[in-house]
Amino acid sequence: MVGHLMEAGFSATVFTRTKSKADALISRGAKWADTPKAVAEASDVIFSIVGFPEDVLNVMLGPDGALAGSKSGNILVDMTTSDPSLAVEIYEAAKEKGVYSVDAPVSGGDVGAKNGTLSIMIGGDADVVEALKPCWDAMGQTIVHQGGAGAGQHTKMVNQTLIATNMIGVCEALLYGYKAGLDLPTVMKSVATGAAGSWSLSNLGPRIMDNNFDPGFFVEHFIKDMGIALAEAKKMKLALPGLALAHQLYIGLQAQGHGRDGTHALQLALSQLSGIDWKGR
Repeated sequence: MVGHLMEAGFSATVFTRTKSKADALISRGAKWADTPKAVAEASDVIFSIVGFPEDVLNVMLGPDGALAGSKSGNILVDMTTSDPSLAVEIYEAAKEKGVYSVDAPVSGGDVGAKNGTLSIMIGGDADVVEALKPCWDAMGQTIVHQGGAGAGQHTKMVNQTLIATNMIGVCEALLYGYKAGLDLPTVMKSVATGAAGSWSLSNLGPRIMDNNFDPGFFVEHFIKDMGIALAEAKKMKLALPGLALAHQLYIGLQAQGHGRDGTHALQLALSQLSGIDWKGR
């Protein structure tokens, strides 16, 4: 994502908790900073994308966080999938300092990030969101302003709820075809472009068939997302039994040692329930 911003002509100052992960960007001209605070001191717009809400809190509002290094007029953009309430907290804290804040979680996985085709769901002030249009265009393909602070995160919860139950369907369907003795790539020709088609089926289905469970998105992060969605649903007195089922299945998958595999590794847990040693194609 940073690479796409640099290709669009923006200069970049970067911080990663593991410095070696920034080597490729530094070799392309990005400058290194030792803390998020130092990034903010050298920047007009500060983007963050980390793992968990507690990471967001530290990177944005901690003593060495981005807000601490921001000056009036700076824009903080958190692209982590995180708590809607935390997005509001950051917005309010930034406002007190004359700094703008936007929550902008993304969907599209590693493929979307690499290809610059992410779906970006944005919460924040309309004029600030519009001012960042060149940045959104560099990283994403579907860019939608959803409303005020926290609206981007709430929209991402809708996205994750859709994915959670859809992934169960993708894995169970491929498991059914496998057990029935069908040729799965041939099955895909019939079902992937019809009413049953989905991004997960088209993009992760082939990985499942290849027995490739490398992460585009970690299981442990997906569990975190579903937990946030279920907590928000509880606040709204909303029953989401399908999401709750998916959450439990993924917790089981994590317990089997697959927390750092991709979300499509659910296939392994469901195969085990039926006593099947999944071999893919």
